[in-house]
Amino acid sequence: MKSADIRQKFLDYFASKGHAIVASSPLVPGNDPTLLFTNAGMVQFKDVFLGHDKRSYARATTSQRCVRAGGKHNDLENVGYTARHHTFFEMLGNFSFGDYFKRDAIRYAWELITQVYGIPREK
Repeated sequence: MKSADIRQKFLDYFASKGHAIVASSPLVPGNDPTLLFTNAGMVQFKDVFLGHDKRSYARATTSQRCVRAGGKHNDLENVGYTARHHTFFEMLGNFSFGDYFKRDAIRYAWELITQVYGIPREK
């Protein structure tokens, strides 16, 4: 399966579960002086999680462009040595702003992996 197919199936699945598809925010966040780059999918929702902002939707799904070049999840020294370490990547995410919790999040993830992507349950 191509990365574009994985991305689209992810977004379509969560849209079918009532999530708004939210566009990727800029790589350089304009409203967060604590970050040089957007390094995670939740960055654009930081103010929502902190209770400083409210969105018109309670569920969101994104394919967020990210750059990691240091910090807590710093694996910069592995870039170029493995096929899975990169400084730029897209992080797929599904978010609930007080609408559902762990039980539903786990169920959605399981359905996505087994039913949408077709990965066998025993794997």
